[in-house]
Amino acid sequence: MARAIIADDHPLFRAALKQALSETLGSDVLEAESFPALLGLLEHERQVEIILLDLNMPGNQGLTGLTTLRNLFPDILVLIVSANEHQDVIRRAMAFGASAYVPKSAPLPMLQNAVEAVLSGDNWLPEHLKQTPANEPDTESEDFAARLEQLTPQQFKVLSCIADGLLNKQIAWELQVQETTIKQHVSAILRKLGVINRTQAGVIFRDMLRAGEDSNTDTLDEPL
Repeated sequence: MARAIIADDHPLFRAALKQALSETLGSDVLEAESFPALLGLLEHERQVEIILLDLNMPGNQGLTGLTTLRNLFPDILVLIVSANEHQDVIRRAMAFGASAYVPKSAPLPMLQNAVEAVLSGDNWLPEHLKQTPANEPDTESEDFAARLEQLTPQQFKVLSCIADGLLNKQIAWELQVQETTIKQHVSAILRKLGVINRTQAGVIFRDMLRAGEDSNTDTLDEPL
């Protein structure tokens, strides 16, 4: 039985984390080198309790991986392990449902402490971040996260496609459904997010979750 998955594209780092976690959890620890590989594991592993997620692994753009996991697997705890220590990123990660944020520079005993705290039902940040803006509430992100939680998994996929600049017919082909179904999803997404059009929905999604990435909104402006 595997209680944890380490999702990171660096084999040596995964090996070190796996050894530390195996001692802490007393069970098998699985590994994924990309976000698609992580999702594939989760389709078959029903006993997973916690995921250690790298923000910059292949297939994961910023905080989209975190929000995808929270949408598809809300009962699984997500602990971010990242070299990115920007306080705005940490605040957003916690607002979007991460249970802990551990810098990759942290010693392994600190990671073990974080895992134990999270499995006990607590959120966790390193001591040096607790008295900084990283530990202050991000009300804007928390409000958007609450709106995202209202989306069904299929609606979340449609929103992600909109943010990638896909048209309704392209999304329909991607998800193997009728275009009329996509239009219905888009209408529901706009209502739940409280926005007026798909362009606004896609831009907000990107700005919130993919800070710092270049974006192209040319194909967003399509009628429902």
